[in-house]
Amino acid sequence: MFRPFLVALYFLTRLPLPPKEISLEEVGRSAWAFPAVGVLIGLILAGSDWLLGWLFPPVLRAALALALWVALTGALHLDGFVDCCDALLAARPPEVRLEILRDTHVGAFGVVGAIVLLLVKSVALSTCLSAGTWPALILAPALGRWAMVYAMAHYPTARATGMGKAVQEFIGRRTLLGATLLALLPLPTQPLAGLIAFALAWLFTVLFARWVLRRIPGFTGDVYGALCESTEVVILLTLAAGRG
Repeated sequence: MFRPFLVALYFLTRLPLPPKEISLEEVGRSAWAFPAVGVLIGLILAGSDWLLGWLFPPVLRAALALALWVALTGALHLDGFVDCCDALLAARPPEVRLEILRDTHVGAFGVVGAIVLLLVKSVALSTCLSAGTWPALILAPALGRWAMVYAMAHYPTARATGMGKAVQEFIGRRTLLGATLLALLPLPTQPLAGLIAFALAWLFTVLFARWVLRRIPGFTGDVYGALCESTEVVILLTLAAGRG
């Protein structure tokens, strides 16, 4: 049980772990543990926020929490979000969009998308922290990673090869069930709001997938990352609603 969690940690974070070789098959088989990685990230963020609460107001704590959030993941999903903004928002045919997703350069859509994403995340976090809604720090990363597993289990990949395809091949109903149970673990911290957030995470994932599939034939690694980042924003906005 611990090995899949460790594999998921290696794949999804930049925590200082001992060097270890992992295969994409192992990543796929460990996908059920992705929400648990989100919970761990959230606990680190919540602990850091508690310490920073002795020194700084919520606005600054939110900015520092977001910086730590990006650092813990090595901007893995943020990079995917930026690439998706460049590819999926451009008026291009599907094959060109897929080529843009491969491109390492960042365009105007990507830059603006990253700025908007980080700004909204920071303000939503500040609103939650000002209201004492610290579980947002745990629910958002957990449900963001659950959304990726849901998409892997239900929607096709855009390419016959690549990291996304290699991981997705080993994900089935049992994987999704395990991920769902783990994603539900933090809900008691905010029972009603947590259930609403979970429902909205599912709805957003379905709508996001439909939007993506109208533009390209399926998901790629970048698209999974964009889904994670976008779902996190949805959860933060849900938990911040009415608390400003």
